[in-house]
Amino acid sequence: MVDDSKNKRLGRGLAALIGEMDKPVSLAPVSDERASNNQVLSDRIVPIESITSNPNNPRRQFLDAELEDLSNSISEHGVIQPILVRSSPESGSGGATWEIIAGERRWRAAQRAGVHNVPIIVREVDDRQSLELAIIENVQRADLNPVEEALGYQQLMDEHFYKQAELGKVIGKSRSHVANTLRLLKLPPKVQSLLASGALSSGHARALITLDAPEMLAQRIVSEGLSVRQIERIVAEAANPQQSKQKAAKQNIVTQDADTKALEKRLNDALGLKVVIRHSKSGNGRISIDYKSLEQLDELESKLLK
Repeated sequence: MVDDSKNKRLGRGLAALIGEMDKPVSLAPVSDERASNNQVLSDRIVPIESITSNPNNPRRQFLDAELEDLSNSISEHGVIQPILVRSSPESGSGGATWEIIAGERRWRAAQRAGVHNVPIIVREVDDRQSLELAIIENVQRADLNPVEEALGYQQLMDEHFYKQAELGKVIGKSRSHVANTLRLLKLPPKVQSLLASGALSSGHARALITLDAPEMLAQRIVSEGLSVRQIERIVAEAANPQQSKQKAAKQNIVTQDADTKALEKRLNDALGLKVVIRHSKSGNGRISIDYKSLEQLDELESKLLK
């Protein structure tokens, strides 16, 4: 259960924190020799070595190509957007002073660029609020892949006892979005890896969830470039193969033309029995002959074997 005190904090505390993130405080320009002369809006400028990463950061994937591009930009213009931090739990034991809440990609890229000082915004928050803010910042910037987003939601629910609807309100998403994102964690690790890398979309992944062994179909998506609609159709056919066959057979039947109807009539007259002809678009088909007694069957046999 989520206690009343937490609900009160969510009512004002987190909203206030988010609001303050968007309210800049004017300071002097970055003092680092690589920074531009642009004024940076931040609480303060600190040495980059005084900052440490957050072990609970929901973002786990940092692509080299993206870091390289950002590093080049930072080399040219400096760190324009401050890094959101809190006091590090290790600061009292000789460790780094600040722990990142949001902005680890910027911090990593700044290190690559050889930047010595970076702008920060300091917020004193607990572990729960730190994780909430990290998820919100990354989700709003679309920086989390679907698996990272799902793991972040699951961590908040496991460690801070959120329900899906409550979590949705905190992060600004619908309950159904939270539920559908969490369902992605039911996929096998190999499929989650394809989703995290971008080889699969969230739509593909959601369509695969109901399969007992989705790995093979996931590989087909990657190798054949199958669409979400194609995958949904394949999954539906796997769930009800008999219905799918009947539907396919029905769709494959060609409407009788005048020649086919004329042939049916000639066979009816010749055999004295009801004859039905059905053929498909591929050219194959069947002929059915109805009889009402064994005598009629005997007569049919004699006519066909003459």
